[in-house]
Amino acid sequence: MNDNGIPYKTYLSENEVPDAWYNMRADMKRKPAPMLDPATLAPVQADALRKVFCDEAVRQELDDASQWIPIPGPVRDFYRMFRPSPLVRAYFLEKALDTPARIFYKFEGNNTSGSHKLNSAIAQAYYAKEQGLKGVTTETGAGQWGTALSMACAFFKLDCRVFMVKCSYEQKPFRREVMRTYGAEVTPSPSMETEAGRRINAEHPGCTGSLGCAISEAVEAAVSREGYRYVLGSVLAQVCLHQSIIGLETKTALDRLGVKPDIIIGCAGGGSNLAGLIAPFMGEKLRGEADYRIVAVEPASCPSFTRGRFAYDFCDTGRVCPLQKMYTLGHDYIPSASHAGGLRYHGMSAVLSELYAQGMMEARSVEQTRVFQAAETFARTEGILPAPESSHAICAAMDEAMRCKEEGKSETIVFGLTGTGYFDMTAYQAFNDGRMGDYVPADAEIEASLAKLPKV
Repeated sequence: MNDNGIPYKTYLSENEVPDAWYNMRADMKRKPAPMLDPATLAPVQADALRKVFCDEAVRQELDDASQWIPIPGPVRDFYRMFRPSPLVRAYFLEKALDTPARIFYKFEGNNTSGSHKLNSAIAQAYYAKEQGLKGVTTETGAGQWGTALSMACAFFKLDCRVFMVKCSYEQKPFRREVMRTYGAEVTPSPSMETEAGRRINAEHPGCTGSLGCAISEAVEAAVSREGYRYVLGSVLAQVCLHQSIIGLETKTALDRLGVKPDIIIGCAGGGSNLAGLIAPFMGEKLRGEADYRIVAVEPASCPSFTRGRFAYDFCDTGRVCPLQKMYTLGHDYIPSASHAGGLRYHGMSAVLSELYAQGMMEARSVEQTRVFQAAETFARTEGILPAPESSHAICAAMDEAMRCKEEGKSETIVFGLTGTGYFDMTAYQAFNDGRMGDYVPADAEIEASLAKLPKV
């Protein structure tokens, strides 16, 4: 415990693992727009979604009214293996920055999957098992989600097929091998094994892949096999719901310390970890009970919030999924092969997109080399090697801490440390060798992709 009485780490007890997820949509006066059938442009009904997703997942996806969704007993029991996760006061980082700001981070990397993704993976695997399914298919970017789902499927004895973004498949071979160790079949995407993959390869020769590409292949693989369903690791409302456990624990720990955050920061690709971290705080903001600055941080190479358009678009590059109203760069946009593979998605969660459109949160983009500079500082001060995705939040938190220093303010900053970077050593090697560069798309490149948005 430091001089001011706040411990370095705050742990809740196993009995304090939340027994229900919080649904932000229930407190939103203006709800996210419904998914649309691309053929008819009518709102997608539950029966159509059940052909792709597990029945209970569909129910949660369409539930805009229930404020709390009970966590099933077996899922909560599994959570106790790695939850509650610690809330850490970054005293050493504060000292290195010589800032009056107080910095806290919620560390989600203390499980075998190495990230927050296990929070939703175990829930979706449980629902698939309860439904009597044989297995599931999915996509993964950097591999955290694929690893988490492989682990969850092994626990419930389900088959698991993962389409992994091709550049990450090649950059992160050890995360791929963890998936295989848990019994998953891992395929680089776009592949030649699906109609969607073959079409994407034909339209984009030499394609390094994207989450949008991998989603197309995983959905096709699910609907073409009896007894299988598709599960998604981010973007969807149900996934944001499951991740609310992060924010619920964070708020309980901060309340125990008597601390109210001024700024809450999370990295944003599809949006699940950010939605989870901010959930109870955003709920207070929506209900008019408190106010916070909430900041989404995305890569400059894939700036959905900061340079995208709020419009209906396909959730996948192969155009097999429903249309979702979200901030998007266009379903045809293929991000550069950056090392933050988990953030290489052309769109953003519909829930977060609606909140951003309402002015309830901020967004900024950061170049890759700045992100790794922040990651290096954090590793050298706090002793954890962060994932490239998480390091976007670290970078923004450091920027806010330096602003506090310049302005002489002692604000409280909370950010999400979504996972560890121990399987991302190719990225760290490129940075350490001075071979890492920054790619920022030109306006013309983004506009060319946005020109292909569906006419809704």
